[in-house]
Amino acid sequence: MGQFMHINRRQSLGLLGGAAFGALILPGSLMAQGARRSITIAVQKISNNNTLDNWHEQSNVGERVFYPNFWEGLIGRNWMGDQGPVPELATEWKRLDDKTIEFKLRQGVKFHNGDEMTAEDVAFSFSDERLFGGTEPVGGTTIYAEDFKPNTDKELPASVPGTARRLWPALRGVEIVDRYTVRFHNATPDVTLEGRFYAGGPQITSKRAWDEAKTYAEWARSPVTTGAYKVEEFKPDVSLTLVAHDEHWAGRPPLERIRFIEVPEVASRVNGLLSGEYDFACDLPPDQIGTIANTAGLEVQSSTIWNHRVSVFNTQNEIMADPLVRRAMTHAIDRNAIVEALWAGQTVVPKGLQFDSYAASNMLIEDWTVPEFNPELARDLLKQANYKGDAIPYFLLNNYYTNQTATGQVLTEMWQQAGINVEIQMKENWSQIFAGEGERGLRDWSASNLVNDPVTPMVNQFGPNGQAQQNLEYSNAELNQMSVVLETSTDHETRRKAFRRMLEIAEREDPVYTLLHQNAVFTGMKSELNWKAAPAFAMDFRRDNWNV
Repeated sequence: MGQFMHINRRQSLGLLGGAAFGALILPGSLMAQGARRSITIAVQKISNNNTLDNWHEQSNVGERVFYPNFWEGLIGRNWMGDQGPVPELATEWKRLDDKTIEFKLRQGVKFHNGDEMTAEDVAFSFSDERLFGGTEPVGGTTIYAEDFKPNTDKELPASVPGTARRLWPALRGVEIVDRYTVRFHNATPDVTLEGRFYAGGPQITSKRAWDEAKTYAEWARSPVTTGAYKVEEFKPDVSLTLVAHDEHWAGRPPLERIRFIEVPEVASRVNGLLSGEYDFACDLPPDQIGTIANTAGLEVQSSTIWNHRVSVFNTQNEIMADPLVRRAMTHAIDRNAIVEALWAGQTVVPKGLQFDSYAASNMLIEDWTVPEFNPELARDLLKQANYKGDAIPYFLLNNYYTNQTATGQVLTEMWQQAGINVEIQMKENWSQIFAGEGERGLRDWSASNLVNDPVTPMVNQFGPNGQAQQNLEYSNAELNQMSVVLETSTDHETRRKAFRRMLEIAEREDPVYTLLHQNAVFTGMKSELNWKAAPAFAMDFRRDNWNV
């Protein structure tokens, strides 16, 4: 987990060189204690696919909007603490064996439509109809879109069962024991089962609300969940307004409304915060910290988070099919220079695609490092590959990720200095990114630690059912075999050896990605709100984190 950083006017990061706008006295003050206010949050984007379906919107922007205020699961994440498991819609759980886990549900939980949550809703939320699209529980077999066999008039987008089988490859089904007891049955042993429940996706929705919706699209624009806030209005690409769910099981929510406004440009988010139009401005680059922190009444909160930025290679591209070229690209990157130049040293280069939190279970490979910055080695690998300088297309979004465009420009310059001809092609959305197929040489992505174990992100993003392989960007038979070991073995040392071997393949021998740095989140806000940011994309506006 990253270090929390609270920056106000007195603690401005002058080293960033952000030009202050001067002191600005913002109108208004805190309302009387006990009164509820509404807030407006300027975000870069609300959702990628214009839905509020947590399985269809697996993304950084989805995490910010969905959790923990709207979608809730049987096990919750301790967002403001160590990111570990806490009771949420279940009060307790226990292992019955290596494949089975039993939950006691919290009684009296009300959905946004007033219904009580029961075991029937939980079983439906993990059903074939809701998630798996006719696919069978498997291990080590890649599932493609043509494998999905919807058995309902609410035809699921292919991303839903695809994502569900990434996170739950071997879930066989849910047994209803009684109204408030359920058992989850896996087809294979899985030491990470508990963790999978507090990842993004396995949250609970109302079966009746699904049944009453005429189409999937109708349901997905306003899912009925149990969260502290419910959908009042959703305007895709414009705004999302959540209103308090006063029957929430944890008590009356502290806010009346939360309004997310989609503001793609950083300057507009900053100016809106400075003028008082927005209460929060998200996804700020470090060079804007000084401007906000030096303004009276405003502050910036930030943290490194459980997410790494990576570049993903596409082996459908003729040039990128050669692992020597991909290896050369990994050695041509000076990652520390990127961290210093673009992030003002406010993040770090981690030990490959792993997180410090793995150490708690002794799954952190302590002696592992990212590929060394060695342009001479890169040039030698290119010579071995007989690379002739042909252009490699780099499909790039305009700052979907903080500092994305600037990072892309720095990377292409570093590759150019090593003799690699990478050409940026700007794209408008993810659909255009993935439409490139054999043309695209590489793209940007990020990888999150969802269950505090190497199965995420290594297996669920790059293994046999990871998006990279579902998109046919990459495949490696041994890496897939090690994925099965990591997901199904109950022997710790066997799992640890499998993970090390996967790092060797994915980062050194036959690279599927190259890691850049750990991600960091910078959020500008009105100081009077007295709110704390979590070390995550998610923003917690529940009772325990408002006016803390």
